[in-house]
Amino acid sequence: MDLSDTLKKLKNNELSLEEAERQLRMTNFETLSDIARVDIHRAKRTGIPEAIIADCKTCDEVVSIARVHLKNEGRVIITRVSDENYSALNKLVDETGLDIKWEKRARIVVMGNPVEKTGGKVGVISAGTADIPVAEEARVIAEEMGCSVTIIYDVGVAGIHRLFPGLTKLVQAGVDAIVVAAGREGTLPTIVSGLVEVPVVGVPVSTGYGAGGKGEAALLSMLQSCSVLTVVNIDAGFVAGAFAARIANLAAKNRSLNTV
Repeated sequence: MDLSDTLKKLKNNELSLEEAERQLRMTNFETLSDIARVDIHRAKRTGIPEAIIADCKTCDEVVSIARVHLKNEGRVIITRVSDENYSALNKLVDETGLDIKWEKRARIVVMGNPVEKTGGKVGVISAGTADIPVAEEARVIAEEMGCSVTIIYDVGVAGIHRLFPGLTKLVQAGVDAIVVAAGREGTLPTIVSGLVEVPVVGVPVSTGYGAGGKGEAALLSMLQSCSVLTVVNIDAGFVAGAFAARIANLAAKNRSLNTV
């Protein structure tokens, strides 16, 4: 059903306002030449913002798609950004007057209007220093979904005593969900999920080498966890951060309802 049909049916009382809104959300995208159909309503439809992955795109394509997001939503997230991509994206600063934020460790660029805080709280843990880039991707995405984020880095199982002060910090912060990024053998998410009462999202990281390297051993270890956790794909910091933020935002919404 196209826009005209939806509006006609709404006018003729053949659709409720709620159903018309749902249909409009399902069809709201903008075609950019022959390279992209930009989903400009994803955040309103799902609660998770659309992001541009810069890998496998030219700099001009990345800039063009970013321009569409900025025009329609006033904000854009670009992931897996190279130095070359970042230099190209700076031209949008002159065009729009909007600030650009380069989260270099996470390889993410964010441009646009400020994000409204939801009250959701997310914890992000990295097992080793080498796992921090993936943890940072999760952090940035959770913040882009309105959450406050508490981080604890380099607390892997090789020195497990480092973990416990950090977990105390997360409990005191009142986090609603925790992302744990771990490479090598990927044990840390299982340990964390056995110690806390909030949902844990495990992210296997492609650190490690030899048999089971490139995150494969970490992935299988997390999938075989004897404590309950959700596991995303190797290096999928975006997915982990978004999933944890969805949990946190629902928790924050319930808190606000219970205080009314």
